[in-house]
Amino acid sequence: MFENLTNKFEEIFSSLKKAPSLDEKQVDEGLKAIRLALLEADVSLDVVKEFISRVKPKALGQEIVRSTSPGQMVVKIVYDELVSFLGDTNSDIQLNAVPPVPIMLVGLQGSGKTTTTAKLAKFLEKNNKKKVMMASLDVYRPAAQEQLKLLGEQNNIYTLPIIEGQLPADICRRALSAANLNGSEIIIFDTAGRTQIDLQMMSEIKQIEGIINPSETILVADSLTGQVAANVAKEFKNTVNLTGIVLTRSDGDGRGGAALSMKYVADVPIKFLGVGEKIENFEIFYPDRIANRILGMGDIVSLVEKAAEDLDQENLKKTEEKLKKGQFSLNDYLSQLRQMKKMGGIEGIMSFLPGVSKIKAQMDDAGVDEKIITQNEAVILSMTSKERENPKIIDGSRKKRIANGSGTDIATINKLLKQFKMMSEMMKKMSKGNMKGMADKGIPPELFNQLK
Repeated sequence: MFENLTNKFEEIFSSLKKAPSLDEKQVDEGLKAIRLALLEADVSLDVVKEFISRVKPKALGQEIVRSTSPGQMVVKIVYDELVSFLGDTNSDIQLNAVPPVPIMLVGLQGSGKTTTTAKLAKFLEKNNKKKVMMASLDVYRPAAQEQLKLLGEQNNIYTLPIIEGQLPADICRRALSAANLNGSEIIIFDTAGRTQIDLQMMSEIKQIEGIINPSETILVADSLTGQVAANVAKEFKNTVNLTGIVLTRSDGDGRGGAALSMKYVADVPIKFLGVGEKIENFEIFYPDRIANRILGMGDIVSLVEKAAEDLDQENLKKTEEKLKKGQFSLNDYLSQLRQMKKMGGIEGIMSFLPGVSKIKAQMDDAGVDEKIITQNEAVILSMTSKERENPKIIDGSRKKRIANGSGTDIATINKLLKQFKMMSEMMKKMSKGNMKGMADKGIPPELFNQLK
């Protein structure tokens, strides 16, 4: 996420940090580079101008001139302004109302409203322990209602039954009545979108708003559309009582323009990020954490939270017990690889670490990529149970058989066995102290062995 912008900022700050002192010319050059980086990231021109106008007087202030580390001071100023533009603090979804609490999702066609409806419903059921009902008001797009129904069935979320030919206003009234009868505490309304904003869509949304009186009206916007998403946010803000934004496809957004523009342009908080296709790929938007990631400082807090959610704690406990006894097999290594895949693989974990661009460059130089996890998994699965428990018995003939079975070669088998040996020794050393140190932080140790 935001890789291009992160790389640019890391380059800019690298040169500023090296300077023992900063004069006005150096600061101006740095700000010009930041301005260009933001424009290339598809941040709205108005937002870029405002951002630079806030940073410049602080960056030229006496505290910078006299600072023992002026480069670090500039970074701090830029960081503070980024957080301000992104929203200062995360904004909780408002559920303080008499149930059933109505939430309305709006946005253009193709922005991911229907998928986001299911993601939000699952999030609220899991994290807020609420019973949620979904209702599709999209009677125009072919199979839109069926899509939401299917998502509900796949993820065990109650969805209002479809009645053919019923209009959105009537569906709203039926949903409110049904929720009162079935005990749903929240209703999420998936409204119809268009390929572009038009009067008919806005008129219908206003009508729906009047019927359901939503506690939240959330715009679902595609982060890949950059400035377009910001302009769409402004249009919706002028029409309805917009209370928040969900940015979808954030995992594929290398620029970050939409995230940096939307809070300022629409003057409503970004509440969530869609970071993948799976139902669980849905995160709370934390402005300070995103600012850290944009500036290449990493986001260890989110990584730890992700680990706590994704990793199999029972498996970790079993591994810890085995290590205390001095045991660590290729089966355990296989389990670690699979845990790593659950967390998004090498790239997924790396995106949360400080200095990500440098780490990725090292990985590229070392020929490390996502295929290594899958390849190593295939190699281990081609071994017998005895070989996994006792790799020392793997001789030349066994290596040849394993290589044939996994579609690799003997060099690959040797490399994996070397990595396993290094990791095994490291894990045993850790078990004498606090083995959980690394696992509890959610950073699978084998990740670091890949870089050796």
